[in-house]
Amino acid sequence: MVSFRHGRFRQQAKFLCHQFVQDPDLPIGKLLSDESVTQALTAIQGVWLDRVYPPLVTLWVFLTQVLSADHSCRAAVARLIAHRVCRGERPCSAETGAYCQARKRLPEKFFSTLARGAGAALDASVDPSWHWKGRRVYLFDGSTVSMPDTPENQKAYPQNTTQQPGIGFPIARIAAFFSLATGAVIELGICRYAGKGQGEVTLLRQLWDVLCPGDVLLTDRLMANWTNIFLMQQRGLELVARLNKANRKADFRRGKRLGRYDHIVSWRKPSSIRSLDRETYQSLPEFITIRECLIRVAQPGFRTKSIVIVTTLLDPMQTTSDDLGKLYRTRWNVELDLRSLKDTLHMDVLRCKTPELVRKEIWTHILAYNLIRTIMAQAAIQHRIEPRTISFKGTVQTLSAFQSLLLLPDQQSTAARKRIVEQLLDAIVSQRVGDRPDRFEPRLRKRRNKKYDLLMKPRHEVKLAMAKQVREN
Repeated sequence: MVSFRHGRFRQQAKFLCHQFVQDPDLPIGKLLSDESVTQALTAIQGVWLDRVYPPLVTLWVFLTQVLSADHSCRAAVARLIAHRVCRGERPCSAETGAYCQARKRLPEKFFSTLARGAGAALDASVDPSWHWKGRRVYLFDGSTVSMPDTPENQKAYPQNTTQQPGIGFPIARIAAFFSLATGAVIELGICRYAGKGQGEVTLLRQLWDVLCPGDVLLTDRLMANWTNIFLMQQRGLELVARLNKANRKADFRRGKRLGRYDHIVSWRKPSSIRSLDRETYQSLPEFITIRECLIRVAQPGFRTKSIVIVTTLLDPMQTTSDDLGKLYRTRWNVELDLRSLKDTLHMDVLRCKTPELVRKEIWTHILAYNLIRTIMAQAAIQHRIEPRTISFKGTVQTLSAFQSLLLLPDQQSTAARKRIVEQLLDAIVSQRVGDRPDRFEPRLRKRRNKKYDLLMKPRHEVKLAMAKQVREN
């Protein structure tokens, strides 16, 4: 349990909400409500005294740390000192030990509950006009993140086996469901980079219970296999993906013809499925019904001239082949969302030195990302545009510039704060993503790397060799 004064808790929760424009007067309201924060606090075991680093203050410092270009704990504690001084409180110690211990005491479930809750609340409160043909569409894809080379991290998330010990870094695989309408992360999975049961297909099957019947899953060709499609149909989910030509070929001379290069076919069950025992395999149907359609891409800069889309949306009157082509093109948004997480929020290289803190750091990035997506959705509703047309990086830059105005909400009148929020949302909307459908760029880099030799041995061995060379000279 957590021991603190209720008034202080409400004050801390209010301050946290103000920093991320969580206002009940706005259309979406407060995703970080007192109820959601209290629910997350139930994951904390033991007694937590309300001193310098109670849970919500620790969370706020952690959020500012992942949002800042300087991810050091020293800079995070310095921001807390400045905040306390501005509010007329006594400054705390500049040492980072107390903050690191407070962050360590908070359980992983505290961070994951808040991150998932923020994403689900945003997805549930979106404008229905943002949905695709009245359906909720979710993007799924995975990536990797690296972390400090410590024995604990290497044991939990081993480095690539092709690298020599002491040279590479621990690496973890992440995979997430993103909302096509808002870009929010609905669910996320973390596992090792390599090994049996550690791939994106396994994470998909572990996470897809978060989807509801009737939802559409938009993903890449790796997920378009017989087993995944059958299991999704059992759950009432719809799939739109690209055909994996390594496993199946499209023959438009067969099946039920729906239009030019558009037909319904039956996929035969594979001769074996490694993830199933023999009895379960024999209980599965021999065929599943799939729609295949060929989409031609006649646009400069696109490497692929034509693609075959497979889907469980079989009615050509409700979903035409052009609709499927336009929908599949939006799959590129998941690549942009992962780029926003890894590049804009600097999640590609993590800083924590233990696996538990690494996972907490990932979930804190997800929470910060969902809160920023919430601000973008607020601005989109106010100006009657879609949130996907707003720049994520521009929003982060604008929010950072307005932090000094949002820092002291208690000393501002309601009208003054309302004006600041309106100006913030106006500034965010001005950061639009350009609509440049015919733009293409070479995938080459002009700026050269600095000419340093690569570290091809463990660091301590290189340092010993350097010291030996100095002594000999």
